[in-house]
Order: sequence, then C-alpha cells, then structure tokens
Amino acid sequence: MTDLRRATPEEQLREVTRGAVDVHTREDLLRKLRASYDKSVPLRVKMGFDPTAPDLHLGHTVPLERMRRFQDFGHTVIFLIGDFTASIGDPTGRNTTRPPLSDEQIGANAETYKRQVFKVLDRDKTEVRFNSEWLR
Repeated sequence: MTDLRRATPEEQLREVTRGAVDVHTREDLLRKLRASYDKSVPLRVKMGFDPTAPDLHLGHTVPLERMRRFQDFGHTVIFLIGDFTASIGDPTGRNTTRPPLSDEQIGANAETYKRQVFKVLDRDKTEVRFNSEWLR
C-alpha cells in the first residue's frame, strides 16, 4: 500500500473526487493540494452537518468517507455541527419546512453525532466545531 501522505496532489485529487459527478472547483482544489504538498502543511477541510435528527444516517456516509480520505492523505477535517442552523429550522422548503429544535434536542443530537462520526473519521485528525461559535 502506498504511503498516502506521499501521494502527489494529482493522486490526491483523483482519489478524493473518485465517483463524483462534478466538482465545481477541481482546479482550485488541485491548486490548494499542490500548495499543501509543496509546503508540507495539511489542508483544513470542513464539512457541516445540522443536528436535526438523533443519529447520523446513510446519506452522511459518502461525504464522511471523502473526509476520511483527506485525513488519510494527512489533512485535518473540521466536523462542523450546525447547532445554530438547527435552532432556526430549515426555511428552504425543500420538502417541508423543518421546525426549529430546542437547545436540549440540538445538544443531545450533537453529542450523538460526535460519538458516531469517529466510526469513520480519525479522532486525532478531526476538530469538532459548532457554527454557533460565530453565528450567535
């Protein structure tokens, strides 16, 4: 097996975008991977999840696996919990407007997410942050 931290930026790009239909900023990502590689400084890759349900679900699997691939290449993942977002609900009306949750529900869901996410992500290469840190 190849030492993933030694993979070239092009190899990293190919692996983290494998199976993706479209990556809107492929060139930008490659530029950032090259800079990271040249300077030996890991990227900080963010992915947000709103704690609107008690558990992570199957739909979270693919993005979490992609985040794990970044970690395998030596990068750091920011697992961003959208606690503020969950507190105001989802006004987009995608299916039905999601009602706001109580602070207690959000906290309980966030705790479950934090326990479950480390079944996929490497705890030592993950920072857990909350969007309420800058949105409240």
